[in-house]
Amino acid sequence: MISRLATGLWYPLSTLHERRCRHPCKTRFRLAGSAFAGRASNPLGHDERFQITFFLLSRTYPDASWSHSRRKFYELHVAGSSRVATTTVERMAKLWQVEKTVRGQSPDARVAARQQASAAVVADLFDLWQQSLRRISGKSKLAEAIRYAVSRRAIFERFLTDGRIELDSNIVERAIRPQTITRKNSLFAGSDGGGRTWATIATLLQTAKMNNVDPFAWLTLTLQRIANGWPSSEIDALMPWNHAA
Repeated sequence: MISRLATGLWYPLSTLHERRCRHPCKTRFRLAGSAFAGRASNPLGHDERFQITFFLLSRTYPDASWSHSRRKFYELHVAGSSRVATTTVERMAKLWQVEKTVRGQSPDARVAARQQASAAVVADLFDLWQQSLRRISGKSKLAEAIRYAVSRRAIFERFLTDGRIELDSNIVERAIRPQTITRKNSLFAGSDGGGRTWATIATLLQTAKMNNVDPFAWLTLTLQRIANGWPSSEIDALMPWNHAA
């Protein structure tokens, strides 16, 4: 059983010759014998020499972001054009309130809290949407927003039974921004090896930031410990989420 939710990022690099698709790819993969939910994106654009693919480990599931669905309803709520949209936004807010109370806890604890407080909210939302679809125009923006959510019900509900999955992908989008800002620097990586080194450094630094750890202090201490013969059997203790200054 995982006692604590580890948060990390992985930016693997592929060259133009290795690229298999020209659009952001999504995947579910395994790492160190454990299943992780992952979301991938290419923040460097499609015409650069290198593609730095972004993976957020153990935090999100492809297409399972409630925030994407919420935005569609929120636009209608702000416009004041739909009571259903307003009710949806209000009920969704309860889900994020639950997430605040379980952030950083073990997957089992997160599932228990979600089953107790979030499952009923989710069920009520889907009941509201299905009932509303029967009495509104299928061409309306509200119907479009509802169909987006209803068609993803199985995926949206996975966070209720898997404590590793986040409610939304906001953390993913925030983590992509630093690499987008430095996209021009990737043109000067110099070689495939240089590009992979850049991706490795980005992985280490951004993972440290996500765990509220000073990247420079953590990396300095970690390299010192490795140089001094830190045992490989205790390598987990060097991870950012286990770091203690």
